[in-house]
Amino acid sequence: MRSVRVRILAILAVLVIAGVGAWQLLPSDEVNKDPIAVGTTDEVTSLDPAGAYDAGSWAMYSNIYQSLMTFKPGATVPEPDAAESCGFIGQKLQTYQCKLRDDLSFSNGRKITAADVKYSIERMIKIKTDVGPWVLFPSLKNVVADGRTITFNLSSRDATFPQKLATGAGSIVDRESYPPNKLRTGSTVDGSGPYLLKSYRPDVSAELVPNPRYKGALKRTGVPVTVRYFKESDALLAAWQAGRIDVTHRQLPPATLAELNPGDPDLRVTEADSAEIRNLVFNVRDGSPLANKKVRQAIASIVDRAPLVTDIYKGTVEPLYSLIPQGYIGHSTPFFDAYPAPDRARAKKLMQEAGVQTPLAITFGYRGGDEAYEKETEELRRQLEADGLFKVSVKPVDWQKFQKEYAAGKYDAYTVGWLPDYPDPDTFSQPLVGHDNSLHNGYSSKKMDSLISSTLQYSDRGRTSTDFKELQALVGEDVPLVPLWQKKDYVISKTDVSGSQYLSDGTGIWRLWELRRI
Repeated sequence: MRSVRVRILAILAVLVIAGVGAWQLLPSDEVNKDPIAVGTTDEVTSLDPAGAYDAGSWAMYSNIYQSLMTFKPGATVPEPDAAESCGFIGQKLQTYQCKLRDDLSFSNGRKITAADVKYSIERMIKIKTDVGPWVLFPSLKNVVADGRTITFNLSSRDATFPQKLATGAGSIVDRESYPPNKLRTGSTVDGSGPYLLKSYRPDVSAELVPNPRYKGALKRTGVPVTVRYFKESDALLAAWQAGRIDVTHRQLPPATLAELNPGDPDLRVTEADSAEIRNLVFNVRDGSPLANKKVRQAIASIVDRAPLVTDIYKGTVEPLYSLIPQGYIGHSTPFFDAYPAPDRARAKKLMQEAGVQTPLAITFGYRGGDEAYEKETEELRRQLEADGLFKVSVKPVDWQKFQKEYAAGKYDAYTVGWLPDYPDPDTFSQPLVGHDNSLHNGYSSKKMDSLISSTLQYSDRGRTSTDFKELQALVGEDVPLVPLWQKKDYVISKTDVSGSQYLSDGTGIWRLWELRRI
């Protein structure tokens, strides 16, 4: 440590000799004080945390709402935020207890109580929206509020429960201003996060200002930020090139990302491995043409990821052969082991064994308005129709409508991206292939649910590896979905903005408070 201190002092001495005071390294009064403009193509489905389970909404929740727990950048263990302390009671991992801070208030000035926490969780589960986050808490039996103490009683062991509380699903709302049986509408919120929502125009912008009442894990809140929403990647790129935004995150066009130069002196580029994945999901309900497992296995035998990775996404993604991506405990490659290369002869044989007439007509839904998704869908359609086994009807749909329609079983197949909610492989199991999963594709398996329950019983997460590998092998056998790719995370900012490297760590938390003008 001493050698580091000596070097710092030496540098300061050189600056003084050169006539440059160290104060000139810090922001001055001349720094641009306009709000930092952040551009994204992610959409906010609902400002009410009981009503959305998507990247755009949760990114907003992490700034305007507060949960009992939160994650610091890169951390795998959550720490208290709205809570003063939290922990399991006993060794059974079925009783989790938190003590609420005593100095919290909502943006409307009302003091936050344990009753608000209880209300927020129970309300979210009770409303049970078709695209809501209630699926994260299948084992929650009840919530008890007593003074400042909140006790969560679980029906089965769940070592990941603290991590789930740290997500957008754990957002605390004011029980006096959020109705108990329906979602709150409008463009205002009552939260206690590091930011206040000054104004909100759906699909256009959100103006955020620091919350002077915030108390929690952060030592300081940020500066004013304006989030600008774009329907298409090309529109985001045009705004960036025109200098109308200072930071971009999710998603510039793949060709633009592929050409980024981290050494470019005119911008700051953060490129990091992430666990964002994309799956081709199948409707397995009775009556669906893909209810037959052999038909789904035939599709898995046809899918060729190489053109997606190389031609569509220009090397900004990597092929994925498993439910759980690289970098997570238990990652394996069952789809590579079972389907190492496109095998059309095998696919034809499986279709014959399924006893279906070919070409089998299927509907294919995807989020419209994005060129990369359009090209991806066209490539998958081409692959499926190449040998006359399938006839694919493609349906591009607006994001919010798309979520509701795939949840209602409107499509036979559809592509959905997924970001981890917390840094544990469980975030890819229960929400994606467990009973009542968030993909709403009708998949349910007692063996799968048993494996998921088994992974939740260990506080030492390293012990879950075998169960997760068996779980992934079962996905490769049942094929409720086909993993397509895993993507890197890119954040680009102007050189007069600092902190952009901390904006995202590939999870649902969007740390706008880290951004500063230089």
